[in-house]
Amino acid sequence: MISTVTPQTYERDTQAIAQKLIAAMQGGGSWLTQLRDRAQLEDKLLTWTMSNPGLRVQLFRLIDVLPTLSSKAEIARHLQEYLAVPGVELPSTLKQLLNFAAPDSLPGQVAATTFTAAVSALAHRYIAGESLPQVLKTIEKLNRNGMAFTVDMLGEAVITEKEAHGYLQQYLDLMTQLAQNVPTGTAGAKVQVSVKLTAFYSQFDPLDGPGSQAQVSDRLRTLLRHAQTLGVAVHFDMEQYTYKTITLEILKALLMEPEFRDRTDIGITLQAYLRDSYQDLHGTIEWAKLRGAPLTVRLVKGAYWDQETIQAIQKGWPQPVYSHKAATDANFERMTQLLLENHGVLHAAIGSHNVRSQAKAIAMANALQIPSGRFEMQVLYGMADKLAKALHDQGHRVRVYCPYGKLIPGMSYLIRRLLENTANSSFLKQSSAEGAAMEALLAPPEVPAQELVLPRSHFHAADPDYAQENLRHQAHQALASVKSQLGRQYWPFINGEATLTASSEPSVNPSEPATAIGQVGQATLEMAEQAMAAAKTAFPMWAKTPVRERADLLRRVADLMAQRRQELAAWMVLEVGKVQREADGEVSEAIDFCRYYADEMERLDAGYDRDLAGETNAYRYHPRGVAVVISPWNFPLAIPTGMVVAALVTGNCTILKPAAPSAVIAAKLAEILMDAGVPAGVFQYLPGSGSQLGPYLTKHPDVHIIAFTGSQSVGCRIYADAAILQPGQKHLKRVIAEMGGKNGIIVDQSADLDQAVAGVVKSAFGYGGQKCSACSRAIVLDAVYDTFVQRLIEATQSLNVGIAENPGTAIGPVISAEARDHILGYIAQGNAEATLALAEPVPESGYFVSPTIFTDVPSNGVLAQEEIFGPVLAVIRAKSFEEALAIANNTQYALTGGLYSRTPSHIERAKAEFEVGNLYINRNTTGAIVDRQPFGGFKLSGVGSKAGGRDYLLQFLEPKVITENVQRQGFAPIEGIDL
Repeated sequence: MISTVTPQTYERDTQAIAQKLIAAMQGGGSWLTQLRDRAQLEDKLLTWTMSNPGLRVQLFRLIDVLPTLSSKAEIARHLQEYLAVPGVELPSTLKQLLNFAAPDSLPGQVAATTFTAAVSALAHRYIAGESLPQVLKTIEKLNRNGMAFTVDMLGEAVITEKEAHGYLQQYLDLMTQLAQNVPTGTAGAKVQVSVKLTAFYSQFDPLDGPGSQAQVSDRLRTLLRHAQTLGVAVHFDMEQYTYKTITLEILKALLMEPEFRDRTDIGITLQAYLRDSYQDLHGTIEWAKLRGAPLTVRLVKGAYWDQETIQAIQKGWPQPVYSHKAATDANFERMTQLLLENHGVLHAAIGSHNVRSQAKAIAMANALQIPSGRFEMQVLYGMADKLAKALHDQGHRVRVYCPYGKLIPGMSYLIRRLLENTANSSFLKQSSAEGAAMEALLAPPEVPAQELVLPRSHFHAADPDYAQENLRHQAHQALASVKSQLGRQYWPFINGEATLTASSEPSVNPSEPATAIGQVGQATLEMAEQAMAAAKTAFPMWAKTPVRERADLLRRVADLMAQRRQELAAWMVLEVGKVQREADGEVSEAIDFCRYYADEMERLDAGYDRDLAGETNAYRYHPRGVAVVISPWNFPLAIPTGMVVAALVTGNCTILKPAAPSAVIAAKLAEILMDAGVPAGVFQYLPGSGSQLGPYLTKHPDVHIIAFTGSQSVGCRIYADAAILQPGQKHLKRVIAEMGGKNGIIVDQSADLDQAVAGVVKSAFGYGGQKCSACSRAIVLDAVYDTFVQRLIEATQSLNVGIAENPGTAIGPVISAEARDHILGYIAQGNAEATLALAEPVPESGYFVSPTIFTDVPSNGVLAQEEIFGPVLAVIRAKSFEEALAIANNTQYALTGGLYSRTPSHIERAKAEFEVGNLYINRNTTGAIVDRQPFGGFKLSGVGSKAGGRDYLLQFLEPKVITENVQRQGFAPIEGIDL
């Protein structure tokens, strides 16, 4: 039915209904002052956070860590560390609470007890129960008050298949218990549970649509069959935006199956803060018409606004959510009308704590004469009790969303509720503010003429967002296209021309070694001399080329890479066994190097002047000469790109000697450089034997710069060779060498273990542990060691190991048979000095090594000291944070390190004492981004400035100072002086 009621009529009725609701909510005193007038500490905490942004941030962070603190002394210490800090204005009650000298003192214990009790009370306000008996008691009370309910089990992160299976079983048990113990409510609503799709499969990923759909759908069938047997309704929640499209696809396909097509006791959720949610609702309506049986749509505004916004900024993606709350409110009303106008195919569940939003829905439902069974209102448990009662008392069905579970898994839910309650744009906060005007709160949302534009980097390339179906299709098509080009011949490129060679070597797919990616011509020493002569000849011209032209060349290279993004990623998937997302990130990094170094060289080209009366002083930079770049196979595009374009933009001629396993990808880089317009002789591509070409090039007297990334043994040999003055050499060579690490991640007792386990797994086993930044040591404090290890093992077991091109693969092959055998040798050594906690079966074909975990590893053993460069993780126990830091620092390397902690003093100490070039706190240790996280280490991890940093290009330049006496016979212009 399409309404003929005018918008003016809707608005008039909305205002009238809203006023009635507010009047009903005021009983027993002004509802606007109740929150302020309560005496309990938990209510005061909310009131304080509404008026003090600094306290709000620190208090919520403290609440987040609180459940992991095991003693009153620890709680007291964290109270002071979080709240007694500059920038946080404390109310007198909290100041008194924190006024103790020592955490283990009696006043400290009193403070810990008081605060814990307050947070516990606050949590129980929003959580319907920590156990089934408690939640049944809550439901009984709701039923007595005429309220329907839906139960959601708390637990935010499913990172293991054991947890996914457990989640399903818990819901099967929950439905059984609810069906046995809860009678049909007075509102006539069935028992209902709410579930999240991502919790049914630990590897849920939109990039692997078919794989995710197969796993999740199989488990959902079990759930829905059990629910039907018991007469329980099932509602599917919506989560982060990245899962939205695949969630809808899975549910639509499943609910069209004959077994489930006629079910009407199923619901899905749509979030109005998403910019494309109105189109999603249109699509759902058309699908529901085809299905032929109605289901419920829960319309909410959305609970992940901060997370979605931050991710969009960091990733460089379009913001999926509206920037302004008013835009969300307006879209909610628009979607409400569309949903209600189609009540024949979709039943509406309007979820909001905004009185206007609910009143507008009621006004529309009244005008459309919607039967009561097709329309209900929903609120979250503990957040809008008075609104729920007022709605029920006026004859509407009200369903209360009841989360239940333990405090630790429920903490992230609690934080979201607190954020919602205390956000400046929250209806609940605005309505509780001093002097709040109901007329303004109930007015139609005023949408700004232009949505807020979020700040973005001017050069950072964005990885593909595989929530977008067209990008998934492009990746699939690029892989097919590249496969059609396999086996072609690639020649060295010298002085602007391809140079045929007498011999070639195949580059093979490590996932399927029988497949040749390409045949690579092997340059000889004579060709290396030709390349050196061509570079030396081209240098004077290239050095005089204006910096702007050299910088624009890099920008053209970046543009060409962006155009060929999916193709370049596909070459990496096939030639070096990177999974799609790892390859995507590398293309982005290569593009970023080009754009960043172009900007940086233009900045450096300005130099600086220090003039004074009668004298000018100019500080300028000049190129050095010929640069030899020796690049690795593990970052086959980004690292050679970064080193090559740094040399080129600074005016140096460059010879690229790539690692043999990635020579085809290096050839693609050479193609792009030529297409961008690099002059003949300025850049040369020289694949060939590393044992012959490498030493010849690095020892050559005409070489000025050597940029190397690879093993410590080779890097040290290059460093030594470069120090020897060769006959005819009139300069000292500059060596830039990145040589690996033995990177550790510390996990302390305050860490978020969901985050820590996922971060260590990603850092240790991403690209099969073949990154110089990979975590090879997890140093875990004794208090959480056993729990961490158990979940670490289960999470690693859940990873899919297989060929890299499979979108569901998390761990592909290692690079070669030699690498595989080398790693297996270390694993054999590990069995003699530690406990093998995990080794999984792997495919027999291809160069595969199981993700391997050793526990009880001695901190001075082989596993803890030597770089393995494979998927092998040593887990080391530490008794204290001090010992953990000492273990972390006790290696010859200093590249990357990580810390998972929510203890401010531990974080500050790690910043000061953790001996690494790149320290990552509460995130994985891989994936440095140009300019944000310039990359490089010290000790035996390398020599030189950080790649992607502001001083990197200086290594390719010679500074020069020019001083001129501008006096003539005692006369010189004196500017700026009034004579």
